[in-house]
Amino acid sequence: MNTDKQVLRILDEVLSLNGRSNGFDRDTPLLGAIPELDSMAVVSLITSFEEQLGIMVGDDEIDGATFATVGSLVDFVDEKLRG
Repeated sequence: MNTDKQVLRILDEVLSLNGRSNGFDRDTPLLGAIPELDSMAVVSLITSFEEQLGIMVGDDEIDGATFATVGSLVDFVDEKLRG
């Protein structure tokens, strides 16, 4: 499974989007555009990425730009997966 699909699957699962993520593409805005994505959801997403993808995310590695769009989030996760 490619990173795009993994990130969308986890977004859908953690935010309980009930399949809405199927219509998302790299340009889909996240923070401020998806009501389910609040600060607690960001923490839950990071925890899910760590648990399901085997990556570690430091507090100083993320900011609002990381969660700006699906593409920025996928790029971040992809970079973490490459080590």
